Formats: sequence, C-alpha cells, structure tokens
Amino acid sequence: MFHFILAANWYDQFVSMLPNGSLFSWRAVFDAIPSILGKMPMTLFLTFAGSCFGLLLALLFAVVKINRVRILYPIQAFFVSFLRGTPILVQLMLTYYGIPLLLKALNQKMGTDFNINDIPASVFAITAFAFNEAAYTSETLRAAIQSVNPGEIEAAKSLGMTTAQVYRRVIIPNAAVVATPTLINTLIGLTKGTSLAFSAGIVEMFAQAQILGGADYRYFERFVSVALIYWGVSVIFEQIGRLIEKRMEINSPSNITKDQAVEGGVR
Repeated sequence: MFHFILAANWYDQFVSMLPNGSLFSWRAVFDAIPSILGKMPMTLFLTFAGSCFGLLLALLFAVVKINRVRILYPIQAFFVSFLRGTPILVQLMLTYYGIPLLLKALNQKMGTDFNINDIPASVFAITAFAFNEAAYTSETLRAAIQSVNPGEIEAAKSLGMTTAQVYRRVIIPNAAVVATPTLINTLIGLTKGTSLAFSAGIVEMFAQAQILGGADYRYFERFVSVALIYWGVSVIFEQIGRLIEKRMEINSPSNITKDQAVEGGVR
C-alpha cells in the first residue's frame, strides 16, 4: 500500500510538470490515464468472455461446415454470412434490443416470468462479440483443422479412437498450432472492438474517456489517452502471442533457411 501511494504521488508530480496548453494539453492526456485504466477490468472481461464463447462457437461452426451436417449446415452458413456481412455495431444493437424482445415473447407464450431488467448489459455485449468472433474465427479453425495430416487421423482411428477422441487428442492440438497466430490477432481486434460496448450503456475504457471529455471538453486529449492505453494493451498481447508461438515452436516461412528448404524438398 505504501509503495502504491508513493507511485501515485510520483505520477501526480510528473503530470503537474507537463505543459498545459490552451489548444492541446499533455497534462490532460496523462491526467486521464489513471481514471481510464480503472475501467480496464471491464474491457478485459468483455474481451476474454467474448473470445472464449466465440472460440467455442467457431469450433462448432467449423465442424458443422467440414462435415456438412444436413440440418445444421444451412443454419451455420446463414449465420456466418449474416455476421460477416453486417457491422458489429449493428449486431450489438440487434442483440441489445432483440434479446429482451425474445424474452418478452417467451413470457407471453410460455407463461414464464423472465425479468429482463435483471440481465446485465454486459451479457448483450458478450453475446454480440462472441457471435461476431465465431463468424470470422470459424474459417480460421476450419482451415487449420483441414491442414492436419490425414495420415495422423487415420492412425488414430485405427487405434480405436472415437470421433470425439480423434478431435480432442489429434485434430485440435495440431490445428491449434496453425491457428494460434491468427487467433492472437483476432483477440487484439476484439479488444479494440469492445470500445463499441458504450452503445449498450457499458462504461469501459472508451466510455470513460468520453465521460472525462464531457467534463472539461478536452475530448481530443482524452481520446489520445485511451488510444495510448489500447496501443499498450495490443503490444502486450502481441508479445504474449509471440511467447505462445515460440512455446509451440511455430516457425514462419521467413525462419526457414535455404538449406532447410532444399532438405525439405529432397524429402
């Protein structure tokens, strides 16, 4: 606690020494950062919740498309086409207003008593983000799954594994190696996309920057503040992604030497 107070005092002194111009104020930029950072937990919650549910939906979409499931495939194709063809903000608004209407219809027809007011706004945002992520990530997972060596799949089946076991033990681990770089980029994109959650009444980092800007009309400085924070978060995610790729020993084509390429061609 003592170290935190010292750090806060040091930061306040640092901000007080920054120029405070009439047209643009660096002091206003850095003065807003602690308040905006206070809303980072909500931004990260929306990001990881939407990413996790979206990844599960994407895997389901990919499996349905690969296996051409008779009933589910047309539904999957419709959802993916619609979600990829409409802005995420529109999807967020459809979710925000559509889920309450659906619950009202269920209450009228089924005699249930769902209390719509008890549903947090974050549920609507996470639902919209999850489906949007699933629409794009499903193609990434489909390509990664289909890149798995068919010989490994046949070998697993010859050992008596069920289809579920083959996916869990062979296909998904191998596909994860291929899909990881793209999934990290998708995660970064979703982090920035959560700034739209303010449209659903959620106070995350971007909404907090708007609130601060409305207090003193330093909107530009507050938006610079939140831009720096989003940039920093993206850089951190990029570094984490590189560590994961290194751990999985993912080699990009640029890392393959000429001798290795020749050797691979001989093989």
